[in-house]
This record gives sequence, C-alpha cells and structure tokens, in this order.
Amino acid sequence: MALAAALVGAIGAFSILAATPLTAAAVEPIDMRDEHVRPQPSSDPEAVARLLRKVSLSSSRRSAPRPTPAPDRTAGPTRTPRPTQRPTPTPSPTPPGYDISYPQCGSAYPDTFSFAIVGVNGGRVYSENPCLGPSGDPSQLRWAGRDAELYANTGNPGPDISSYWPHGQTEPRACDTDDLPGADTPDCAYVYGWNAAEHAYVAALDAYIDLDWTDADAERIPDDPTWWLDVEDANSWRNDRSLNVAALQGAADYLESVGAEVGFYSTPRLWNRVTGGTEAFASHPSWHAGARNEADAKRRCSDVAFTGGDLRMVQWIEDGLDANYRCP
Repeated sequence: MALAAALVGAIGAFSILAATPLTAAAVEPIDMRDEHVRPQPSSDPEAVARLLRKVSLSSSRRSAPRPTPAPDRTAGPTRTPRPTQRPTPTPSPTPPGYDISYPQCGSAYPDTFSFAIVGVNGGRVYSENPCLGPSGDPSQLRWAGRDAELYANTGNPGPDISSYWPHGQTEPRACDTDDLPGADTPDCAYVYGWNAAEHAYVAALDAYIDLDWTDADAERIPDDPTWWLDVEDANSWRNDRSLNVAALQGAADYLESVGAEVGFYSTPRLWNRVTGGTEAFASHPSWHAGARNEADAKRRCSDVAFTGGDLRMVQWIEDGLDANYRCP
C-alpha cells in the first residue's frame, strides 16, 4: 500500500509541473545541510527543460513494472527445515520402599524412599521396639512419616512357656474359665493373638502421642495405617497348626476392630510350615520376602500370594536394608 501511494504522488507531481510554466528558479541548487536556504528565482529556459526531462524519466522508471526473475531450474526442490528433535529424558528411577525395626536402631536410615514400614515390636510378641518413638535416636516412626505402615510380630507359644497366656478371660472369647476350663484350646490361642496385637497397637499409639502426632487421650492411631502381621518360624509356634491359625485370626480381628487394614508378611514356605497353607486369610493381602534384587522382586509380583489374596509387596535385601517393591 505505501509503494502505490508513492507512485500516485510522483505522477501527480509531474502533471502539475507539466501544466505550470517553470522558471529557472526550480533548478537552483539547495544545500540540504542548511534548512533555511531557499531557492532564488532564475530565468534560464534550458534549465527548465532539463528539469522537465528528469521528472519525466523518473516517473517512467517508477511506473514501469519490474520483470519477474525466471526460476532457477538448476536448483533442487525446496526443503522445509525439520525441527530439531531433543532426546527424551530418562526418568529418574523410583526409590524402593523400606522396612526397619529394632535391628536398625542408631543407624543411618535411607534419605529417599517411596514408602516406609516400621516394626513395632522388638522381635518377639509382647516386646517393644525401643527406637519407635522420640526416645529413639532418631525416632524410626518420625523418619517414616505419618503415612507409615506398621508391622507386628506374631506367635503361639502355648500356656506352658508363656507368662502372657490368658487365663479366665471371657472377651473376646472365653479362655480357661470356670465354665470352660482348659488353657490349651483354639479359643485361648485366639485370645492370645488378640491380646498380643492389642499390646502392639497400644505401643504404637503411645509413640504417636509422644511425637505429638495425636492427642494425649487418643484411643486410635490417626488415619488407621495398614498393619502387617509378621509370620516367621523364628518365633514360637505349636505343632498343631490349627492353634497357630487361631492365634493369627485373633491378632487380625483385633487390628480390624480398631479400623486397620491387615496383611501378612512371610514366604510361601514359612506360611505352609506355620499354618499348613490355610486359606482362612484369603481376603487379606500378602507381603512376600525372599527376592534376590529389585528385578527379581518385580518378577515375583506375578506369583500366587501365600494367603490366597492379593500380593501387595515383595522384599529383597539392598545395602543391608530391607527394600520393598509395591506390586502394581
């Protein structure tokens, strides 16, 4: 649009000059460095004629269309530049989850982890992990955070060797009462498991209170964390596996009574040795131990869970710690 306006202006100027008699004043030189200089009149007819020829030539040059250059047939086809493709960044590996308990007291805990599980007991039923709460150096529960999961030891030693075996208890089931004498019964094993789980739960609740994570008069752990019942043959069990199953049932029932999800930690071999491979806990998830490394743990997620339920996690040893992979 600007170029067309300039051409019209030039032609118009030529028309005015052609129609108006000019004097020699139009050909006087002007020093553009001095804007105050004005042309002086002149009566030279030859100068006027030269000016008219210059204007005519300038106008014809501006009006004539410029020829379009012929295409270069020797040149190759035009290539559209492709955007530079940046390599896709490799995602950072997800750290494993870790479970710790009394054996790790006073040691350095992992700086990064995807989830954490803390043992409440000191390796046996009715014992306590001294590093669970703020008295630990540092507190394992504080390291794990408020969304930590918890695990407790289990066992079934029987009335002859346990000072914690129930006698005369009527709730949640009757054990060795006047009406139902006898301490070595499935109901007494059930009550033993119930009481042991209650002891572990109260120890964990006390740690939450000491960490100021809940009120001093709280009766429940906030957010009802998942609890895992640790089933290993290093603890005391009976040859009568039905009694062992009864003790585990009592522990699971207590934890469910306070709102917790309950799972079981073991291996298929140990589970069969302690429970006879019972399917009484098929509604509960399993946490398998025994993988060689993380890759093996991921492969084992396709194994059948020893409870008959979901296989939630697989554990392996990494740098002296129990590492865990949560199955998808």
